[in-house]
Amino acid sequence: MAIEVFNRREIKYMLTDEDKDALLAIIGNYMDSDPFNKDGKPYSICNLYLDTSANELIRKSLEKPAFKEKIRLRSYGTVQLSDNVFLESKKKFDSVVNKRRTTFKLEDAYNYFETGEIRDNPKMNAQVMKEIDYIMHFYDLKPKVFISYDRLAFFEKNNSDFRLTIDRNIQTRRTDLRLDSPAYGTQLLKEGQWLMEAKAFKAFPLWFVHFLSSRKIFSTSFSKYGAEYKNFLQSK
Repeated sequence: MAIEVFNRREIKYMLTDEDKDALLAIIGNYMDSDPFNKDGKPYSICNLYLDTSANELIRKSLEKPAFKEKIRLRSYGTVQLSDNVFLESKKKFDSVVNKRRTTFKLEDAYNYFETGEIRDNPKMNAQVMKEIDYIMHFYDLKPKVFISYDRLAFFEKNNSDFRLTIDRNIQTRRTDLRLDSPAYGTQLLKEGQWLMEAKAFKAFPLWFVHFLSSRKIFSTSFSKYGAEYKNFLQSK
């Protein structure tokens, strides 16, 4: 069952092909692959990011405030109208992320965005939905951007606290804002780049810290939605 509420630190790093290969060569000693990475292959994540008509949430986020928040609708791969998806609230304060999510059927999510009607779903978390609904109405949020990517994910052996994700093929678009449409769009990363996120409730393990140091890999404030919005402004 998907975790619906949690807090953790999330630190991002940009990897080269060589960095990624070096990490994958040793990661099996310390971490297990996510079950969704069948035969070691990435799985696909698709998102609709919601914002105001004036892009208020992403504009505020790019100003690097101490607190920022995002609302998105997420699916794992391209889905059908009858499939379950996740409506998520993601808040960040001083590198600590609080994510809350609840389940929708995709067709009910589309209806909610259009009418504000919340259709009953036995898998819905009522408290989380109430909190998200307040944010949705406070800002009058609507789908603005589609962002998809392919992900490799790993969990530390015998310790679910530490998680690594490595993303590639990050695609974005501002039309055809549907999760039941195929993943396509403008590539966000340059050829040979990979976006890695290290996620933990506590400290990162020593082996990972040593790996970063040996490869001279430093943290970055890169945001998928933020980078997309900067590209959108430059294209206007």
